[in-house]
Amino acid sequence: MSTFDPSKKVRLATYASRCIENEILMYFRSKRKTQGELSLSDSLDAEGDGNSLSLIDVVKVDDNMLEELDLRDSCQRVSRCVDTCLTRREAHIIRLRYGLGGRQPLTQREIAALCGISRSYVSRIEKKALEKLKEAYEGSEAQEGQKRKELEQGKPPRP
Repeated sequence: MSTFDPSKKVRLATYASRCIENEILMYFRSKRKTQGELSLSDSLDAEGDGNSLSLIDVVKVDDNMLEELDLRDSCQRVSRCVDTCLTRREAHIIRLRYGLGGRQPLTQREIAALCGISRSYVSRIEKKALEKLKEAYEGSEAQEGQKRKELEQGKPPRP
C-alpha cells in the first residue's frame, strides 16, 4: 500500500482490491511455473499463525454455475438434434424462428417472406420439426441418464 497516491482521486478500497487481485494472479503464475496443479486449499499467505488465507476463501462461487452448465449441455443437445434429426428445410426454419446460432429470432411472416412460402406452411413445418425435436431430445436425455447410471454402477462407458 506504500504506492497508493490519494492525489489520483481513486478510492483506497478500489486501489486495495486491485492490489489484492494482482497479488492473487502473481501467486497463480508462480505456482503454475513450479507446480502443475492448484488446490483450493492451498495457502495464499506465508504466515505460520494457523489462520492462513486459502484460495477457496477468495474465489468467488456463482450459485447458478450448475444451472448454466445444464443449460449449455441442453443447448448443445438441441443443436445436435436440429443437425441430425431434421431435414435441411426444417432445420433452417427452426434456426430462423428461434434465433439459433446467435441470430435474431424471426416471426413466421418474416420467415415466409424470406423462404418464399406461406406463413401457414412455415407454421406446419415448425410444428412438425418441434415434434421431431421433442422425440429426439427425450431419447437423448434417456440415453444420457442410462450412461450416468452405468457410470455410477462402475460399468465402463459406452460410445
